[in-house]
Amino acid sequence: MSAATATVAGLLSAALALSALGWRVRRRRLVAALTLVLLATAALLAALWTGEAPSARWSVALVVLTGALAVAGGGPVTTAVFSLVDGRGPDETGSVRRAAEVLRGGAWIGALERAAIFVSIAAGWPEGIAITLALKGLGRYPELRHQERPGIAERFLIGTFVSVLWAASCAGVMLLT
Repeated sequence: MSAATATVAGLLSAALALSALGWRVRRRRLVAALTLVLLATAALLAALWTGEAPSARWSVALVVLTGALAVAGGGPVTTAVFSLVDGRGPDETGSVRRAAEVLRGGAWIGALERAAIFVSIAAGWPEGIAITLALKGLGRYPELRHQERPGIAERFLIGTFVSVLWAASCAGVMLLT
């Protein structure tokens, strides 16, 4: 195993551990920012990687790490973006945060969405992204159609974009390695 492989694996492992912690702590913005920095550092190192390719075992490990990070890391990152959009602290409520009461199951749906997007990119099947987003849109259509509370459509769009970008970023690091 090369030093670059070990370093990328270490960065991804640290980002994954931090992401898991991000589901439980109150300082999600900090956790999300640190996770993003770790992913960006791993991406930069992988892009500059000029040595030999990792062994088959390490390649599988890197795919598993980036896939797990795509699923686990997206929740804290999305929550941090929601708190930035609302311009409030994690304990205060804004329109986007209140919209979560209507869009129940968002964390699970987001995790499944990120998994499907990661797998679609990893498999080289971009049509899977379109299918995933179409199914999510159809499934949420009743809530989006009835605008009883402000922020529902915004929460759906922001959450979807952040989730897709996070999963695609993790898949990009996987492809670089």
